[in-house]
Amino acid sequence: MTRYLITFDDGGMDHIKPEDLGEVGQTAHAVIDEAVTAGVFVFGAGLESQRASIVATDGLVTDGPYPETKEVIGGLVVVDVPSRDEALKWAAKIAAACQCPQEVRELLPDPEMEAILRRAEG
Repeated sequence: MTRYLITFDDGGMDHIKPEDLGEVGQTAHAVIDEAVTAGVFVFGAGLESQRASIVATDGLVTDGPYPETKEVIGGLVVVDVPSRDEALKWAAKIAAACQCPQEVRELLPDPEMEAILRRAEG
């Protein structure tokens, strides 16, 4: 199977009324529960808004994201599914639940990383 990153922009849910956020959260959690039950959920989380730091190759740390950045990731889900079409179906479910568009990207396979993680678990 292949892992896919599904993300939405920070501010993508700004159109939702504060009194509706609880219901939207419950709906989104129901989709995640469905993905867990289906055995495709790997990881998911919202990201603290505008709390990024940029660490340069020399170790210099600056506040980020860069000011010219217009789009910042607001949340993410990783699914492990057999095809891009399947990832797009999960993204559609998440988009409907969160009431905002989702971006889908395939994560590159990394057999060496998988071996490292298996050793860490074992």
